[in-house]
Amino acid sequence: MNPSESDNLFVKNAIDVAAKLFLIGILLVLSFNIIKPFVLPVIWAIIIAVAFNPMINKLTKMLGGRRKTASIGFSLVAVAVLVIPVVMLASSSLEVVQEVAGDLKNNEANFITEAPDKVAKIPVVGKKVSDIWDMAAHDLKGAIVATAPLAQDVATKLVASIGSGMGGLVQFVISFIIAGVLLINPSKGYAVTSKVIRSFDPVRGEEFAKLTVATIRGVMSGVIGVAVIQAVLGTLGMVVMGIPGAGVWGVLILVCAIVQLPPIIILGPIAAYGFAQYDTTPAVIFLIWALLVSASDGVLKPVLMARGVDTPMLVILLGAIGGMMMSGIIGLFLGAVILSITYAVFIAWVNEKSADPVLEDTVAEA
Repeated sequence: MNPSESDNLFVKNAIDVAAKLFLIGILLVLSFNIIKPFVLPVIWAIIIAVAFNPMINKLTKMLGGRRKTASIGFSLVAVAVLVIPVVMLASSSLEVVQEVAGDLKNNEANFITEAPDKVAKIPVVGKKVSDIWDMAAHDLKGAIVATAPLAQDVATKLVASIGSGMGGLVQFVISFIIAGVLLINPSKGYAVTSKVIRSFDPVRGEEFAKLTVATIRGVMSGVIGVAVIQAVLGTLGMVVMGIPGAGVWGVLILVCAIVQLPPIIILGPIAAYGFAQYDTTPAVIFLIWALLVSASDGVLKPVLMARGVDTPMLVILLGAIGGMMMSGIIGLFLGAVILSITYAVFIAWVNEKSADPVLEDTVAEA
């Protein structure tokens, strides 16, 4: 073959490869855009399925081996627990808003009484809150106008938080439905995942697959476990204080904690209600209790997340926090998994290097 024919063949092969890569690239981009809306719900579904598979196994035994029934029942109960409290809160809030709007329109907004004397005794903010409260009792429209800039800023942040929370709630509902399908036959999913991981590392692929499962379950136990503890502690405090509807508020605290919103969103307004209805001392104690409950995840999460995982607690915690800062709540899990696998690869590399005879001789000579 002469040089010109060789060059022509090279150009032909290069064009052929470039065309194929171009077509594959287009297919990948189009495929990604098609599945993009479902990426996060599917990832969540996989995380939920991995985390709750042991529980479904036990439930299947209790139901006489009917795994399909156990999986579908789990999904329905989970969706109900997430949706029903939110619907109840939204319905009652809408009724209150409509009533207040009607009273304002008809100049009949006389449902606000003057602030109790103990409100003014609250440190730092008591006097200002009492003045605004009294103004609202006598001239609600004037109080609204006077506090409009602050109220607008608070309302904007509140609406943004509520919107984010509702978006997360919808994602969770879809994810639990998909997770129910995955839990019907989890062995196939694990086999495919292990095969994919082993294609990248045939030696430690199975180890990484098990590490991923253990890390997801550890992080999930941290999230769900902390949420349950915070909900129980918050509800206990409300029951002791005699707050009406403590059970409903406790469920809302559970939902907030699961979607990584601070429980103080629920407990804060309840603490303010406590100052208006009860003596100052128990109200202050409840406020301190609410702050402690809301901040308790900083202590509880590291302990619960590292259970059953060989990876150091600090690695999992840093991965979870860093992942959440980078990608939101989904990063809480992905960050912990990625950093745990990276840590395992690094430790394996260090161990291999420390066992290298050449390296040992060099260290001995030094």
